[in-house]
Amino acid sequence: MADLLTHVLVPFVLLTPLRWRLDWLSKRWIVLAMAGAAIPDLVKIDLVLDNGVIQTTLGVPFSYDPISTLGGVLVIAGAIALCFGEARRRVYGYLVFGGLASLVLDGLRVFVDGQANFWLYPFVWRRPPTPSLYVSSDPRGLAVTLAVSALVFLLDRYRDTWSEKYARSGI
Repeated sequence: MADLLTHVLVPFVLLTPLRWRLDWLSKRWIVLAMAGAAIPDLVKIDLVLDNGVIQTTLGVPFSYDPISTLGGVLVIAGAIALCFGEARRRVYGYLVFGGLASLVLDGLRVFVDGQANFWLYPFVWRRPPTPSLYVSSDPRGLAVTLAVSALVFLLDRYRDTWSEKYARSGI
């Protein structure tokens, strides 16, 4: 669960400071990027619904693993974006951004053999090397993410309050 929360907070930390400079980047688009960051973690549905159940029901080999790849993010983001009418291209972009941020974070994790998962599938069939920066079960990574997110949130809140105050005073 700490891994999912970290993945969701990273697009918030990356996009919120950009929102301060870009008028067209509103909070609702940042929320969509945060939702996109959860797409690769949909693979954890395996905890609730086992691969074998789906495989038996469908009668064909089945695995959730492709969900946590670049191809999986592109397909699932596309399916979600279809629900958004005219804004679907923009929604797709933000969902993919969040998913890519999540995949990049996963690529930085510690793996025993020094190579990340096949997260670039189906575009590249090789496992890229990982710098092994963190262990996903280590609570310190979550603590750092929460601290940085809280700082960005407070700066954003202060900035909005400050902007409203000085906009009313005409300064």
